[in-house]
Amino acid sequence: MSEVQGLHLRDLHINGFRGIDELYIPDLGRVTLLVGRNGVGKTTVLDAVRIYAARGDHPALRELLLEREEYAYEEGVEERTSIPDVNALFYGRDKSRDGVLSIGPSSIGDQLRIEMATDDELLGFLHHTQRVPDTEMWVAEGRSGVKITFQNQSDICPLGFPFRVPSRNRFAASRVGIRCESMGPGTLSNQDLAWFWDSVALTDDERVAIDSLNLMLSSEDEGDTVIGVHAPEAGRSGRNVMVRLKSHRRPIPLRSLGDGALRMFSVALALTNSRDGFLLIDEAENGLHYSVQSEFWRMVLRTAQARNVQVLATTHSWDCVSGFAQAALESVDVQGILYRLSRRHGRLQVVDYPEEELKVAADQHIEVR
Repeated sequence: MSEVQGLHLRDLHINGFRGIDELYIPDLGRVTLLVGRNGVGKTTVLDAVRIYAARGDHPALRELLLEREEYAYEEGVEERTSIPDVNALFYGRDKSRDGVLSIGPSSIGDQLRIEMATDDELLGFLHHTQRVPDTEMWVAEGRSGVKITFQNQSDICPLGFPFRVPSRNRFAASRVGIRCESMGPGTLSNQDLAWFWDSVALTDDERVAIDSLNLMLSSEDEGDTVIGVHAPEAGRSGRNVMVRLKSHRRPIPLRSLGDGALRMFSVALALTNSRDGFLLIDEAENGLHYSVQSEFWRMVLRTAQARNVQVLATTHSWDCVSGFAQAALESVDVQGILYRLSRRHGRLQVVDYPEEELKVAADQHIEVR
């Protein structure tokens, strides 16, 4: 297989991030599928790539911690606050361990580094922004933040404060992240679906999403599908994606077609909205019948290549692995790579399955999860 062009990450090294002590994946493809048991660290790898793509941007760090319900607790306060728990970024929740976590390629100069900011760094940053009048009090109470370094430039992020502080650091203003969309195990909200659709409607990418949906329809409906976004009725919020099929006189909600159709359509939309960037898919098999897994992965491989998207996905489903293996072997011009993650004596290990071994595993039903 020739070298894949246009990839933002050709390999990945993670050190001291959340549940990962140290992990090195030597070769990432156009589409990389991670398999392994629940809790082994697959989702954490996706989180790491998400943070790397954002270059450690303040909102990205805050959003990740709050999504994972990593809240800090204040003295004398029983209820959770909206303050992210900075400790949760570091392996073992130990912010002092080696003083730094890193994410990125094997080239050290291109890795994203995050470490705890000193009190002096926090005070200097907060005084500089003129955002908080009593900065000494905040720091004395134990508020904390991190220092983010990328390509020898640094910025301070006061994560442990109950407010957002805009950075005035030239590094923060000049660093440009990589486009990155994330899909969790659940389905996209109506609002996200509508937003994704708005961005592709009446463009060449519209056809990709509609074709993906046609894969899930019966023969009587396939081939004449029309998508639209329905405005909310009076007194209701949000928008619904509607589908017009040959077998129905009136448009019907996309969600009424079932989880499989919704998942296939959502991933296709996310791919087209991730052009020249990353798409991260957690538990890719969710909602999809085993019989359409290979079709799903053919669509992902084909669209990722055409739109220059680098995809990382996770699964613990044999049907998903088998479908991926079949699609990757058929897609000779697109590199699909599978890795199995496991823990041995507490250490995270990686086993790769080249395309030749993928074929054997798929043909012989060899367990690779």
